[in-house]
Amino acid sequence: MIGKLIGIVDTINESSIILMVNGVGYNVFVPTSTTTRVNTGDNLTLWIETHVREDHIHLYGFATAAEQTWFNTLTTVQGVGAKMGLAILSTLQPNQILNALHSGDKTMFTSVSGVGPKLAERIVTELKSKIKSMTLATPDKIGMTSDTSQQTGLSASAMDAINALESLGYKRAAAYDTVIKILTENGDMPVEKLLPLSLKQLS
Repeated sequence: MIGKLIGIVDTINESSIILMVNGVGYNVFVPTSTTTRVNTGDNLTLWIETHVREDHIHLYGFATAAEQTWFNTLTTVQGVGAKMGLAILSTLQPNQILNALHSGDKTMFTSVSGVGPKLAERIVTELKSKIKSMTLATPDKIGMTSDTSQQTGLSASAMDAINALESLGYKRAAAYDTVIKILTENGDMPVEKLLPLSLKQLS
């Protein structure tokens, strides 16, 4: 089973690249976030998922371990196959997916071509409970816990503030967006300071 490929980009197609590794060209399906940032002749490392079927063997490649984890997670949802998983990752970054699930933002997923309201709702419903145990190598983000650049979720103060706002009658999505905005602009802070600032913005 192929887990990772390190080679030189030979050909760039709309949804795949040919990666030359020790004289062998591997056709790898990748998100457009990869095809748009590489050039022919670039050295490239891809994390690989291998799908074996009776009539084909397909390789799916990802620039980061986070993308690979999200691909595997998204494709556990009924109606999200490999092609749709790539489409989601072509439109949304891993941290955007995580944020959308935390806030229950279904419209984020309907921005992906081919994802309708019913599928978006299924993605949020099925995955929201799973993300609490996920550890993803996503870019550092204010208000997220960090351990050697790996994100495990919202910081305790952020979650406490969101829960408090929700208990006061604010919608969770609005509370989430407000808290993240404040933390992004000001850096992490204790809930005693974060909550009043959030209330001020929401009012």
